[in-house]
Amino acid sequence: MNIKEKKSNIIEAGYKAVEELIKVAEEKIITNTEEDVSADRLKNAAATKKLAIFDAFEILNRIEEEERVIKDLEKSKQDLNKPKFQGFAEGRSK
Repeated sequence: MNIKEKKSNIIEAGYKAVEELIKVAEEKIITNTEEDVSADRLKNAAATKKLAIFDAFEILNRIEEEERVIKDLEKSKQDLNKPKFQGFAEGRSK
């Protein structure tokens, strides 16, 4: 397995992780319980949701960055493989 394949697998895992973090962020803080919910518990639940949201954005930003790197590498490889049409003098001037 080459690096490009490994990065692609990591990117796919990142998308799955983001989906799970979205589920965490969408969960209700207060459920239909008869118990009195303490302020501490509410604060911890809100902090957990905030962390899940920020982590999801961080993962998505990193995924975008890695996809851009992969795309740029593929583009540069394609550019290297394209024949360059130039005259005799231009080709020898380097």
